[in-house]
Amino acid sequence: MANMKKLTRDYGEIIWTGKKCILGMPISFTRYILTESKLITRIGLLNLREDEIELYRVYDKSMKLPLGQRIVGCGTITLLSKDSDTPSKVIQSVKHPRDVKRLLDKAVQEQRDKYSVRGRDMMGASAHMEDRDGDGFPDDQECPECHGHDAD
Repeated sequence: MANMKKLTRDYGEIIWTGKKCILGMPISFTRYILTESKLITRIGLLNLREDEIELYRVYDKSMKLPLGQRIVGCGTITLLSKDSDTPSKVIQSVKHPRDVKRLLDKAVQEQRDKYSVRGRDMMGASAHMEDRDGDGFPDDQECPECHGHDAD
């Protein structure tokens, strides 16, 4: 309990915290902390390394549930973001991954609403969504109005 008070003091309002599990047991020195605005990864025992990602920058989430992790009730969640330091964040082998993903979905949506960030603001967030010619459509897609018509 004292540890949770210290985390709250350090990071503000905490929505969820969890540890990377090994064989279903949280015996790793990797801790994930979800606050209202950030996801923080804290790694280490004596020498700590922290990495954080602003939630409003997240544009895609995926979850993997391999058989070995499912047997012990764990899963891995991957976040893709428009953050230059952390373009992809892996929340590896956490307990109750579906619940964690739901919490992340809600927190990301709240932050995107707060900053008025929409999907169109994330265009160009990944290489396959770039719009280098400036026509408003990703380069790998054609304009729907021009589809099927010959260019003059």
